Amino acid sequence: MNTFTLKIVACNRIFYEGEAEILIFQVEDGEMAVMAGHEQMMTAIEIGELRFRTPDGTEHVAIVSDGILTVKHNLVDVIVYSAERPEEIDKFRAEAAAERAREKLSQKQSIVDYHITATSLARAMARLSGRDKYLSK
Repeated sequence: MNTFTLKIVACNRIFYEGEAEILIFQVEDGEMAVMAGHEQMMTAIEIGELRFRTPDGTEHVAIVSDGILTVKHNLVDVIVYSAERPEEIDKFRAEAAAERAREKLSQKQSIVDYHITATSLARAMARLSGRDKYLSK
C-alpha cells in the first residue's frame, strides 16, 4: 500500500514521525481519513481518537485534544495541544479532571470560561473513553 509522511506534534513532544498508510481523525461532523496522494487541505481536528496504520500493519491510537491538520505533497502534519496513548492515561487523574469540570460548569461563569470548562470536560471524557475502550480488550 502507498504511504505518506505523518508527523503528530503535541505541546510536550513529537508523538509520532514516520510513514503511515492511513490516518483517521475526528472532525466536527464525524470522522475523516487521509491516505497517500490526498489533495492539499487544512482542517480542524476535534477532541477524541486519532488512529493510524504504519506500513508494517500496526494500528496506532492516540487520544488527542483539538488542533489542526494540514496535507501538502504527501506530508501530513497534525498539531494538537495533547496526544496520549490509551495506556499513558491515568484514569484517576482523568476522572478528577472531569469532576472538576462538571463542578465548575454548575457555577456561574463568563461565556469564555464556560467554553474553556466545557472543552476541559470533553477532553477528560475522551481520555476516559479512549482508555477504557482500548485497555479493556
